Amino acid sequence: MMTNLSLYTVNAVIIFDNEGKRLISKYYNRQQGGRRYITTKEKRAFEGSLQDKVKSGEEIMLFDGNLIIFSSVSDVTFCLVGSQDENELLLMSILNGFIDSLNMLLRQNVDKRSILDGLDLVLLALDETIDDGIALETDPEIITSRVSRRGEDSVDMNLATLNEKTLLEAYKQAKERFNLSLR
Repeated sequence: MMTNLSLYTVNAVIIFDNEGKRLISKYYNRQQGGRRYITTKEKRAFEGSLQDKVKSGEEIMLFDGNLIIFSSVSDVTFCLVGSQDENELLLMSILNGFIDSLNMLLRQNVDKRSILDGLDLVLLALDETIDDGIALETDPEIITSRVSRRGEDSVDMNLATLNEKTLLEAYKQAKERFNLSLR
C-alpha cells in the first residue's frame, strides 16, 4: 500500500443543494493523486455524475479515481474530493470542521438560503480551512474566529456614509485604517 506523503490532501470542495444543483465548487489542481479536472467542461461533467452518486446516501466512496466524502445538512450536501490513497479520517475531519464552522458563522442555520446569503462568510471559512488543496485547520472555533476577525478588519463604507463625508475626511479615515492594518 502506498502512503500519501504530500501536504496536498484536497482536490475539490463542492456544495450541492437538495435538487443536485451546484451552489459552490472550488477545485485545487496542485494535488498529487486523483483525477484532475481542469476545464469547465470536465468539472461540470464530474459534478453531474457526482450528483447522481450523492443520492445513494453513502458518506464515503471511491469515484472516478478519487475518494469522495459526503455530508448532508438540511437541504445541502457537502462533498470533499481527495485522492484515493488519502486518509479518510483526515478528510472527514476537514469536512466536519468546515461544516461546524459554518454552523457557528451562520447562526445554527446551515441551509441553501443562508449559504447563498452568507456566501462571503462561507468562502472565507473555506479559505481558512483549505488553501490550495492543503488543509490548514480543522478546529471550527479557530476557523470561525479567523473569519470573524477578517470581517472586523474590512472597511465599512457604504454609499450613504461617503455622501455625508468630505473627500478629505474619507482620505484621513482610509489612511488611518491602512496604518492600523500595517501594525
